[in-house]
Amino acid sequence: MHQMDDLDAVWGLAVMTSSFRDSNTKYEKWLRTQCSVIEGDLDLKHKRMKKSAFIFLRATYFRWAKLITSTCPELRGAPEVLSVGDAHVENFGTWRDAEGRLVWGVNDFDEGATMPYPLDLVRLAASVRLSPELRLPHHTAADAILTGYGEGLVKPKPTLLTERETWMQPYVSRTVDSPHKFWNEVAGACDAEPPRQVRRNLAASLPPGAKIARFASWAKGGGSLGRPRYLAIAEWQRGQVLREAKALVPSAWSWAHGSKSKATQFGDLANSKFRSPDPFLAVKDGFVLRRIAPDSHKVELGEAAGQELTIKLLQLMGFDLASIHMGSDNGKLISKDLKGRPEGWLQAAAKQAARMVKQDYAEWKSRKR
Repeated sequence: MHQMDDLDAVWGLAVMTSSFRDSNTKYEKWLRTQCSVIEGDLDLKHKRMKKSAFIFLRATYFRWAKLITSTCPELRGAPEVLSVGDAHVENFGTWRDAEGRLVWGVNDFDEGATMPYPLDLVRLAASVRLSPELRLPHHTAADAILTGYGEGLVKPKPTLLTERETWMQPYVSRTVDSPHKFWNEVAGACDAEPPRQVRRNLAASLPPGAKIARFASWAKGGGSLGRPRYLAIAEWQRGQVLREAKALVPSAWSWAHGSKSKATQFGDLANSKFRSPDPFLAVKDGFVLRRIAPDSHKVELGEAAGQELTIKLLQLMGFDLASIHMGSDNGKLISKDLKGRPEGWLQAAAKQAARMVKQDYAEWKSRKR
């Protein structure tokens, strides 16, 4: 009981001494020094952030990075590994590997950095707690994530949907089986003129003989809204092919902790030891380039995301995080640390973290404009 009271006090002090609006203003000021911000998309992000605490969480990793170790100080001394950072239930997607196999897993490493390993687990569990219309008990969800994570530490590997995890097909087949929504979104993307080097890189990533019909831009994502995101829409072999270029900036973890480094660890995470990487994914000239298609995209669970979350799916999410963390070769240290943590630690930490997010969300929602 005393430990929880101490955590409550620390959490309250962190929020009281740091206004979310002030933090948001400082982060966006910094962001403008890192890339050419699309102000209209940033305005859209601000509006979306008022819709729910779940969407707010997705859009505000910078704030999480600033406060999480004060909110959950018991996580500070855990072994550090190269981590996702912005782990949440909608940061998973599909791609085709070099053998054409359909792979599922974390597919966005914009906020990747070296940090205590439990932070990915806590953010994932907090996102579950905040998911609309959640049906699972919170402790059940946390236990499922930890179960999968433990299995991933023992035998890390990529999740191949066409071989081992065929039960997942319903989660990823919506656009594959009915791609109309996907292609309608592409058709609705506004014409744009990317910077010269970005145009060249997009063109070079297309198959030989592809003819670019147009360049476009679209507003996608949560936390990355506001960063330039361009499309090359081309025709090849009597069909359309797409490539996307998204501006990449240093992780907000670096911003939150005063690091001056501009290095990104996106590529190290995307191509780590126990993944089957997307051969089209590359970081060039400050942009992430990737193939976009109905079978290569982020899997969004929808407005009732909580209804989609099952024990089996959460176990697999935990498993994938472990496979990523094992790329740092710290498996023994992580396992030892996990064994020393008290029962229910993840549920308790996720509860504190979700409370932190709700407090910031309430502040933002009360904003008049």
